[in-house]
Amino acid sequence: MQRDHEPPVGIHPLLAGRFSPYRFDPSAGVDDDCLGLLLEAARWAPSAGNSQPWGFFTSRPGEPEHERVVRHLAPSSARWATDAGLLVVTLTHRHVDETQLLYSEFADYDLGQAVAHMTVQAQAMGLAAHQFRAFDLEGLTKELSPNPGWAIVSMIALGKAAEVPSERRDRRSVADLLSAPWTLPE
Repeated sequence: MQRDHEPPVGIHPLLAGRFSPYRFDPSAGVDDDCLGLLLEAARWAPSAGNSQPWGFFTSRPGEPEHERVVRHLAPSSARWATDAGLLVVTLTHRHVDETQLLYSEFADYDLGQAVAHMTVQAQAMGLAAHQFRAFDLEGLTKELSPNPGWAIVSMIALGKAAEVPSERRDRRSVADLLSAPWTLPE
């Protein structure tokens, strides 16, 4: 598998400069205005049939909700995520209201679109985002008790990075992206 280490010329700087830090500045909070912009960015993401099947549970250090989330982090993520100025639990609405469908095959994809928009907005605001799944899903679901049809998918730590991106970023090549899922003819 070929790896590319530098983004090509022409990729937007917000995308080229994005990285997932493992260290956040604990003194740099995410205020209400920043939180509002991050949520607005997610709100404007595209979705199948304009269903917008995403939801978020936000918590910041010092808020009662923060401990409700932090206590369910795996030790591997607790080492760094607790210093982020904002933790976001992402949820998707997999049940399709007012139809015979029991499951939306697009809900997780659409949530990913909203999270991507939030991530780019964070980057534009000088914040970094690190998406992760190292937490007790069953425990967090029980703790937050989402409504029926809703499911927790992942978490995002957002805040001021306390580290710089590596000089060399390992990314799969475009050729690999195009060939990896296909069986080559004999």
